[in-house]
Amino acid sequence: MSDTEAARCSAYWELQFTGDRRRARVPEGREKALDLRPQSVMAAAECRLLSGPEASAVLEAADTLLFDCDGVIWRGEAAIPGAAQLINRLQERGKRVLYMTNNSTKTRAMYTDKLRGLGFRAETQDVFATAFCSALYLQQKPAQRGKVYVLGAEAVSEELRSLGIACIGPGPDPLCGAMGDWAALPRDSDVGAVLVAFDPHFSYMKLVRAAAYLRDPGCRFLATNTDTRLPLEAGAAIPGTGCLVRAVEAAAQRTATVIGKPSAFMFRCAAERFGLDPARTIMVGDRLDTDILLGTNCGLRTILTLTGVSTLQEAESHRDSGEADRRRLVPDYYVHSVADLLPALD
Repeated sequence: MSDTEAARCSAYWELQFTGDRRRARVPEGREKALDLRPQSVMAAAECRLLSGPEASAVLEAADTLLFDCDGVIWRGEAAIPGAAQLINRLQERGKRVLYMTNNSTKTRAMYTDKLRGLGFRAETQDVFATAFCSALYLQQKPAQRGKVYVLGAEAVSEELRSLGIACIGPGPDPLCGAMGDWAALPRDSDVGAVLVAFDPHFSYMKLVRAAAYLRDPGCRFLATNTDTRLPLEAGAAIPGTGCLVRAVEAAAQRTATVIGKPSAFMFRCAAERFGLDPARTIMVGDRLDTDILLGTNCGLRTILTLTGVSTLQEAESHRDSGEADRRRLVPDYYVHSVADLLPALD
């Protein structure tokens, strides 16, 4: 996204955060252009199997489909069988396909290379990953001091630097000194924000440093996402970014502003970049608390695929609970795999 596009996105969309709940505020005069009505005023989601003529009708009515990646179109380094064929067919039918992932371990360029290597058609502008979106957020809402302390992979630093944002932090930070020395660790006086992402080198020293920076109430506190599990191949999973975010929140006694799904920020950047109509946009994902909730928050149609984290039993339990907050996690439809949608394009 260019500086001009970022400025337009910043001018049009502003997020208002209230404690641990994040609600989107649509600027005056833009309500009709982007209808982000809460789920309570929309038709209740039913979590129906999407197949046959209904699947054809749902896809035909959409202009844009947003696909999560891990657990939806690939697992680890292997594509979900039939996923590339589906997406390529959708594009051939004139549908816009965008990739929207909470995984911060790769830059947009790296994701584009992976997509192409697995047989998907993709351009860098089609990818919205949390490393890039976090950099975009900080470009739009600069910290009082310009440098960012990053707990995350080098990809996060690359995306920050690509938008002219200085940063420190990625890589190992081994334990050093005695306990009495840790509270007096030297700090970079130019740091004005702490950004927590997936960090395989997360350590006690990083936790101490992050908490020290965040003692300053003027220091921004951001998190790429709060997913507690990162799915891998063969159904395996490892602790996700959310585990690290909670540790820093506890140490700093502060709550992070979350950039990734289910926050509306990622969708709004895509919506402004491509002029998306929520009523003609579908979110396809494998997690109820990120992908499906994003769709609910933004007024999108939602499809849960069962090749990843969440199960049909969980979705049906939320649907039948009678609790408003849990109902927001219910998808409109489910499929066993995104490949099951291929016959709808015949």
